[in-house]
Amino acid sequence: MGQTLLIKNMVCARCKSTIIDLLESKGLDIDAIELGKIIVKQEVIEHYTAIKNELKDLGFELIEDESKMLIEKIKVVVIQCVSDNNVNAVFSKISKEIDKNDSAISKLFSKSEGITLEKYIINLKIEKVKEYIQLNQLNFSEIAHNLNYNNSSHLAKQFKTVTGMSMSEYRKLQDWDRKELDQIV
Repeated sequence: MGQTLLIKNMVCARCKSTIIDLLESKGLDIDAIELGKIIVKQEVIEHYTAIKNELKDLGFELIEDESKMLIEKIKVVVIQCVSDNNVNAVFSKISKEIDKNDSAISKLFSKSEGITLEKYIINLKIEKVKEYIQLNQLNFSEIAHNLNYNNSSHLAKQFKTVTGMSMSEYRKLQDWDRKELDQIV
Protein backbone atom coordinates (compact mmCIF):
# COMPACT_ATOMS: atom_id res chain seq x y z
CA MET A 1 0.00 0.00 0.00
CA GLY A 2 1.41 3.41 -1.00
CA GLN A 3 1.23 6.80 0.59
CA THR A 4 0.68 10.27 -0.85
CA LEU A 5 2.85 13.11 0.40
CA LEU A 6 1.92 16.72 -0.26
CA ILE A 7 4.92 19.00 -0.22
CA LYS A 8 4.84 22.78 0.01
CA ASN A 9 7.19 24.78 -2.26
CA MET A 10 7.68 21.94 -4.76
CA VAL A 11 7.05 24.07 -7.84
CA CYS A 12 9.60 23.11 -10.47
CA ALA A 13 11.45 20.19 -12.07
CA ARG A 14 14.54 20.86 -9.95
CA CYS A 15 12.36 20.64 -6.81
CA LYS A 16 10.97 17.30 -7.99
CA SER A 17 14.46 15.95 -8.60
CA THR A 18 15.70 17.05 -5.17
CA ILE A 19 12.77 15.40 -3.41
CA ILE A 20 13.04 12.20 -5.46
CA ASP A 21 16.71 11.95 -4.47
CA LEU A 22 15.80 12.41 -0.80
CA LEU A 23 13.07 9.75 -0.84
CA GLU A 24 15.16 7.28 -2.82
CA SER A 25 18.00 7.73 -0.32
CA LYS A 26 15.54 6.40 2.28
CA GLY A 27 14.90 3.33 0.13
CA LEU A 28 11.46 4.51 -0.96
CA ASP A 29 10.11 3.82 -4.45
CA ILE A 30 8.27 6.62 -6.25
CA ASP A 31 4.99 5.59 -7.86
CA ALA A 32 4.02 9.00 -9.26
CA ILE A 33 5.11 12.60 -8.95
CA GLU A 34 3.65 15.96 -9.92
CA LEU A 35 4.12 19.47 -8.61
CA GLY A 36 3.34 19.53 -4.91
CA LYS A 37 2.57 15.81 -4.67
CA ILE A 38 4.47 12.52 -4.58
CA ILE A 39 3.03 9.04 -4.27
CA VAL A 40 5.43 6.49 -2.85
CA LYS A 41 4.84 2.77 -3.23
CA GLN A 42 5.18 2.00 0.47
CA GLU A 43 4.27 3.60 3.80
CA VAL A 44 6.79 6.14 5.08
CA ILE A 45 6.03 5.76 8.80
CA GLU A 46 9.52 4.68 9.88
CA HIS A 47 11.15 7.50 7.88
CA TYR A 48 8.46 10.15 8.43
CA THR A 49 10.27 12.37 10.96
CA ALA A 50 13.57 12.19 9.08
CA ILE A 51 11.87 13.00 5.77
CA LYS A 52 9.98 15.89 7.34
CA ASN A 53 13.17 17.36 8.86
CA GLU A 54 15.28 16.88 5.74
CA LEU A 55 12.56 18.46 3.57
CA LYS A 56 12.53 21.45 5.92
CA ASP A 57 16.33 21.75 5.65
CA LEU A 58 15.94 21.83 1.86
CA GLY A 59 13.29 24.58 2.01
CA PHE A 60 10.23 22.35 1.61
CA GLU A 61 7.44 21.47 4.01
CA LEU A 62 5.51 18.26 4.40
CA ILE A 63 1.87 19.33 4.55
CA GLU A 64 -0.20 17.63 7.22
CA ASP A 65 -3.13 19.99 7.80
CA GLU A 66 -6.12 19.45 5.47
CA SER A 67 -6.77 23.15 4.79
CA LYS A 68 -3.06 23.69 4.05
CA MET A 69 -3.26 20.75 1.65
CA LEU A 70 -6.11 22.46 -0.20
CA ILE A 71 -4.22 25.75 -0.35
CA GLU A 72 -1.13 24.01 -1.71
CA LYS A 73 -3.23 22.25 -4.36
CA ILE A 74 -4.68 25.61 -5.38
CA LYS A 75 -1.21 27.19 -5.60
CA VAL A 76 0.15 24.31 -7.68
CA VAL A 77 -2.73 24.58 -10.16
CA VAL A 78 -2.34 28.35 -10.45
CA ILE A 79 1.44 28.10 -10.93
CA GLN A 80 0.97 25.43 -13.60
CA CYS A 81 -1.63 27.51 -15.44
CA VAL A 82 0.50 30.67 -15.37
CA SER A 83 3.62 28.73 -16.40
CA ASP A 84 1.70 27.14 -19.28
CA ASN A 85 0.19 30.50 -20.33
CA ASN A 86 -3.24 29.07 -19.60
CA VAL A 87 -4.49 31.62 -17.06
CA ASN A 88 -8.08 31.44 -18.33
CA ALA A 89 -8.32 27.83 -17.13
CA VAL A 90 -7.31 28.51 -13.51
CA PHE A 91 -10.73 28.30 -11.89
CA SER A 92 -11.95 25.35 -13.94
CA LYS A 93 -8.75 23.41 -13.15
CA ILE A 94 -8.98 24.27 -9.45
CA SER A 95 -12.61 23.12 -9.40
CA LYS A 96 -11.51 19.80 -10.93
CA GLU A 97 -8.85 19.32 -8.23
CA ILE A 98 -10.95 20.51 -5.32
CA ASP A 99 -14.61 19.68 -4.94
CA LYS A 100 -15.69 23.20 -3.93
CA ASN A 101 -17.28 26.10 -5.78
CA ASP A 102 -15.28 29.18 -6.83
CA SER A 103 -16.61 31.28 -3.95
CA ALA A 104 -15.63 28.71 -1.30
CA ILE A 105 -12.20 28.30 -2.87
CA SER A 106 -11.64 32.08 -2.92
CA LYS A 107 -12.74 32.48 0.70
CA LEU A 108 -10.53 29.61 1.88
CA PHE A 109 -7.54 31.03 0.02
CA SER A 110 -8.06 34.58 1.31
CA LYS A 111 -8.47 33.42 4.89
CA SER A 112 -5.33 31.28 4.75
CA GLU A 113 -3.00 33.50 2.72
CA GLY A 114 -4.17 37.01 3.62
CA ILE A 115 -4.74 38.01 -0.01
CA THR A 116 -7.40 37.14 -2.53
CA LEU A 117 -6.86 34.35 -5.02
CA GLU A 118 -7.24 36.89 -7.80
CA LYS A 119 -4.43 39.04 -6.34
CA TYR A 120 -2.26 35.93 -6.02
CA ILE A 121 -2.86 35.13 -9.69
CA ILE A 122 -1.96 38.71 -10.65
CA ASN A 123 1.25 38.51 -8.61
CA LEU A 124 2.22 35.28 -10.37
CA LYS A 125 1.44 36.78 -13.77
CA ILE A 126 3.63 39.80 -12.99
CA GLU A 127 6.51 37.50 -12.08
CA LYS A 128 5.96 35.71 -15.40
CA VAL A 129 6.06 39.11 -17.15
CA LYS A 130 9.40 39.83 -15.45
CA GLU A 131 10.69 36.49 -16.71
CA TYR A 132 9.59 37.29 -20.26
CA ILE A 133 11.22 40.72 -20.07
CA GLN A 134 14.49 39.19 -18.86
CA LEU A 135 14.44 36.59 -21.64
CA ASN A 136 13.96 39.47 -24.13
CA GLN A 137 12.27 37.19 -26.67
CA LEU A 138 8.83 38.82 -26.82
CA ASN A 139 7.62 42.38 -27.12
CA PHE A 140 5.11 43.76 -24.61
CA SER A 141 2.10 43.03 -26.85
CA GLU A 142 3.18 39.40 -27.24
CA ILE A 143 3.69 39.08 -23.48
CA ALA A 144 0.21 40.50 -22.90
CA HIS A 145 -1.27 38.05 -25.40
CA ASN A 146 0.54 35.05 -23.83
CA LEU A 147 -0.83 35.91 -20.39
CA ASN A 148 -4.39 36.53 -21.65
CA TYR A 149 -4.51 40.27 -21.11
CA ASN A 150 -7.00 42.11 -23.31
CA ASN A 151 -4.22 44.41 -24.49
CA SER A 152 -0.73 45.59 -23.59
CA SER A 153 -2.11 48.76 -21.97
CA HIS A 154 -3.99 46.68 -19.39
CA LEU A 155 -0.82 44.69 -18.67
CA ALA A 156 1.28 47.86 -18.46
CA LYS A 157 -1.11 49.43 -15.94
CA GLN A 158 -1.23 46.28 -13.80
CA PHE A 159 2.57 45.88 -13.94
CA LYS A 160 3.07 49.47 -12.76
CA THR A 161 0.48 49.05 -9.98
CA VAL A 162 2.18 45.92 -8.64
CA THR A 163 5.85 46.84 -9.13
CA GLY A 164 5.80 50.65 -8.99
CA MET A 165 7.59 50.93 -12.34
CA SER A 166 6.84 50.58 -15.99
CA MET A 167 7.84 47.50 -17.97
CA SER A 168 10.35 49.63 -19.90
CA GLU A 169 11.91 50.83 -16.65
CA TYR A 170 12.09 47.23 -15.45
CA ARG A 171 13.77 46.14 -18.69
CA LYS A 172 16.52 48.75 -18.14
CA LEU A 173 17.33 47.54 -14.62
CA GLN A 174 20.65 45.80 -14.05
CA ASP A 175 19.52 44.07 -10.86
CA TRP A 176 16.16 42.48 -11.61
CA ASP A 177 13.95 41.96 -8.60
CA ARG A 178 12.40 38.53 -9.09
CA LYS A 179 10.71 36.27 -6.58
CA GLU A 180 10.67 32.50 -6.58
CA LEU A 181 7.18 31.27 -7.45
CA ASP A 182 6.83 29.51 -4.11
CA GLN A 183 7.58 32.79 -2.30
CA ILE A 184 4.76 34.75 -3.90
CA VAL A 185 1.74 35.53 -1.78
